[in-house]
Amino acid sequence: MFLNSIFGFFSNDVGIDLGTANTLVFVKGKGIVFSEPSIVSIEKTTGKVIAVGEEAKAMIGKTPENIEVVRPLKDGVIADFDVTQEMLKYFIKKVHNNLPLTKFLKPRPRIIVGVPSGITTVEKRAVIDAARQAGARDVFLIAEPMAAAIGAGLPISAPGGNMIVDIGGGTSEIAVISLSGLVLSTSIRIAGDEVNKAIIQHLKRSHHILIGEQTAERVKVQVGSAYPTERDKETMEIRGRDMTGMPRSVTITGEEIRVAIEDVITSIINAVRNALERTPPELAADIVERGIVLAGGGSLLYGLDLRLKEETNLPVYYCDDPLTAVARGIGEALNDIELIKRVSFQ
Repeated sequence: MFLNSIFGFFSNDVGIDLGTANTLVFVKGKGIVFSEPSIVSIEKTTGKVIAVGEEAKAMIGKTPENIEVVRPLKDGVIADFDVTQEMLKYFIKKVHNNLPLTKFLKPRPRIIVGVPSGITTVEKRAVIDAARQAGARDVFLIAEPMAAAIGAGLPISAPGGNMIVDIGGGTSEIAVISLSGLVLSTSIRIAGDEVNKAIIQHLKRSHHILIGEQTAERVKVQVGSAYPTERDKETMEIRGRDMTGMPRSVTITGEEIRVAIEDVITSIINAVRNALERTPPELAADIVERGIVLAGGGSLLYGLDLRLKEETNLPVYYCDDPLTAVARGIGEALNDIELIKRVSFQ
């Protein structure tokens, strides 16, 4: 116990953007050290972890019956506690494998974890317990929209309204921030993963072809959009399995994919509109001037900024590098203990 306490001084504090699709890790003094899929492959009978991250993702759809590839987070929160704990252990070990004394002592870093603003008390406790079991000496939680706002460089401590829309894989977070606090926040469990599911269902229903999540992701990136543009005319050939079990390819258009994902996009737009309707008038006036800032990988869907601008009649901007905004915000908090105290919650 004494030696592990001493090792706390040799451990680098860690910030983790624990996402449904990807986990980004920020290390104090080093920045973002890696980003890997939140995927783990395990041996079914023993529960032994076979691979984590990119290595596990490469196994999707290619494993024998005794190996299962799982995503331990669902809708931004822990769905499988034990597997999440093993994944966190892997990330912490990977961060500290080059530090002195690692062979003799377990790393005991301070950890800040980004979580959805709508997380329940039970879900908060699951994240904290998983981080402690993985080796953290102190655990702080920060709401993802707050972290995204910090990472985007918004003046969160000033007395003025800042609206951030952070769309990830499992959740879309909409928040208005002022004086280092969430004046209001909305967290809906509809985001990038739901777009992929809508694409899969459309191809099954309209083309009678089955595709996997990775193919759906490629379709979304290559021809998907949230607003009528020249992308509607683009085409893409995809391969999958038809209802008889035989391989088959079909050609799809950007327009049909835009129509297929419309219900998902509408749900996100409605959540933003509802948040605007609940915003206090003085802060709403600030948002009219400053606009809405987009963050998160899901926000990069082609034309989403144009759609939001049309639906809200407000300026809409992307922050620098939306994919890493939450991780960078967590990293800034790691460097400022007073900021941690102001913006974290338990």
